[in-house]
Amino acid sequence: MVVQSLMTEHGMSQRRACAASGIARSTLRYRPVLRDDSGVITFIQTYMALNPRHGFGLLYDSARHQGKPWGKTVLWRVYCELKLNLPRRGKKRLPSRIKQPLMAAGQPNQGWSCDFMSDALWSGRRFRTFNVIDEFNREGLRIEVDTSLPAGRVIRALNELVEVRGAPLSIRLDNGPEFIATALTKWAQSKGIALNHIQPGKPTQNAYVERFNKTYRTEVLDCYVFESLQEVRDMTADWLHRYNHYRPHESLGRIPPVEYRVKLFPNLYF
Repeated sequence: MVVQSLMTEHGMSQRRACAASGIARSTLRYRPVLRDDSGVITFIQTYMALNPRHGFGLLYDSARHQGKPWGKTVLWRVYCELKLNLPRRGKKRLPSRIKQPLMAAGQPNQGWSCDFMSDALWSGRRFRTFNVIDEFNREGLRIEVDTSLPAGRVIRALNELVEVRGAPLSIRLDNGPEFIATALTKWAQSKGIALNHIQPGKPTQNAYVERFNKTYRTEVLDCYVFESLQEVRDMTADWLHRYNHYRPHESLGRIPPVEYRVKLFPNLYF
């Protein structure tokens, strides 16, 4: 050590040697105190064995509630040494979305709108629906019903619609995980379809399908008790036919969507 060398070789006092080397005298007198973390380790291991899904916040609150003598810093240090601090799952950042004007399409297949809904059977089993409408006349194109509707299932449903009606110019949708999947983006590019994602937290930018969802929930999902998925599918198919062909739509001059389409485009058949 520099101080000991100055004191031995040059006969300096400890004070002068410390001043010459720029070291505080208290540094020479420091003796590390051995830590006894056995109590902290026992407490943490016992607590986590009983509450394996609790994090550090609940652990610290429990230690304070029980009157343990250790502070937050000691608990956190030992907690990390025991490798209990799991990394947080970062929130997926969405790209910035540009607000798209909500304007009715001028002709069929100019723009579609998509959205998901969820409900439950009488047994409590959850299921989802994938709804697609044509923005021109609010015609319900498809309602897919199942317990799980991943991106692959969404692509299959849209692909079947494209085979029957042709590809739309664009599809308006939100930022759900199924709608921002790479597979859906590649499929849309292969079909020449533009995906117009609304801004996060702005469901009014997808108002056409949101209004359709309300009608579907009011007249079907909230109106009946279903015991099986097949009952949901059958009732949905029957309602969708009545909605498109017989139910007057106020924004279309109080005529059904299909009648409105045939009235304006009599030579267009799907």
